[in-house]
Amino acid sequence: MKGLNLLILGCILMLFAGSCASKKNKYAETNKIHTKHVEEAVDAIQKPLPPQMPSPEVFVADIKGKRGDLDWVGTVNFDMRRPSFVIIHHTAQESLEQTIRTFTLEHTQASSHYVIGRDGKTVQMLNDYLRSWHAGASRWGKITDMNSQSIGIELDNNGREPFSNVQINSLLRLLDTLKANYRIPTENFIGHADIAPTRKQDPSALFPWKLLAEKGFGIWYDDYLSAPPIDFNPGLALQIIGYDTRNMSAAIVAFKRHYIQSDISPELTDFDLQVLYNIFLKQN
Repeated sequence: MKGLNLLILGCILMLFAGSCASKKNKYAETNKIHTKHVEEAVDAIQKPLPPQMPSPEVFVADIKGKRGDLDWVGTVNFDMRRPSFVIIHHTAQESLEQTIRTFTLEHTQASSHYVIGRDGKTVQMLNDYLRSWHAGASRWGKITDMNSQSIGIELDNNGREPFSNVQINSLLRLLDTLKANYRIPTENFIGHADIAPTRKQDPSALFPWKLLAEKGFGIWYDDYLSAPPIDFNPGLALQIIGYDTRNMSAAIVAFKRHYIQSDISPELTDFDLQVLYNIFLKQN
């Protein structure tokens, strides 16, 4: 149980540090609610197991997911799960303060790990290891719970304006840290619209995906493109890349919003097919 105790101690120290940092902060009250939720998670880890079930044939888990019919021996070899994706959003709101308020109201049921202002100011709102509610109903490849595997980053942008250089520079610094800390694969830096093509458009077609790819965050197509073979299947290629193709038009628009940007119609031109084929080859 030594490893478990160290984990709990680490959580408590994190809570203490967060509490100290929140003093004299206008978000002190919402920070208290945040701390309460983390404390509840720590309590769940520390909670004793329920008594042994009377019959070994009755396999029922309690509300914490612990099997009451089994003995408990705590392994010492474990750690917290690391995120393996970064999902980039734009806020579709008018200010950093408005977005922070949205994420500190419980009834909104929405959050993100980080919010980056137009002026480059970066606000962290959740520990990287915890599950933020930023992706919603989404899918990438076979993953249907993106919240459990990703870090969400919101950029203060209403969706109709270019992203400022200072904001993108702050984003790049943050992405560099996240990629190094969690060994996130290059291709796993994607947008909200990529994983929710029927619902979302963020970040907009104005987002500099090519620049990010040049820095190692995401992939981009080559300058010299080849025509795909005659038997190339665009729908299958989109699916293999990761897109949810149950609505093919939405998947095409999401792909083009990310890689074409100058045209986000639901049809694939010859150039679009060349780009798709090139990205497909990079994913395989």
